[in-house]
Amino acid sequence: MNPHDPSLDLPPAALALERFGISYRLFRHSGPINSLEQAAMERGQRPEQVVRSILFRFGGGRFAMVLVAGSAQVDWKKLRHHLGQSRCTMATPEEVLAVTSYPIGAVSPLGVPASLPIYIDEAVLAEREVSIGSGVRGVAVILQSADLLRALPGAEVGVFRQFASLM
Repeated sequence: MNPHDPSLDLPPAALALERFGISYRLFRHSGPINSLEQAAMERGQRPEQVVRSILFRFGGGRFAMVLVAGSAQVDWKKLRHHLGQSRCTMATPEEVLAVTSYPIGAVSPLGVPASLPIYIDEAVLAEREVSIGSGVRGVAVILQSADLLRALPGAEVGVFRQFASLM
């Protein structure tokens, strides 16, 4: 291994994209990120372009990841129904690290075990360009949403977000 190899400085998600031959760019934040809006603004994006990768635990100690755009919330009832489960919970930070190898705040859908089911809310793909976690805190990967889908060939696209209720 060449210690001057530039790929040694790449976060895990970028290395995964390199293997697929997919174009991307890295964005390194200059300081801590305190909100979705701050992350989007610093990246020159709208909040809807920031994709959150959320890990859920369900029956038998199994896990699944759901990708949602911006501040959208996962519709638990839809997710449980889709998984055929009566219960599911968000994974703890310790479980997230154990399952994905990424800390909370840096979770990426790329580079996770192939056995981890990934579900992409369709709103993620409505944006031409998105940013995702890189596996390293303070660093995001920016890419085309079509390329994200290409990099996740086993992922399933559907409606997994809540819709605002009318009062």
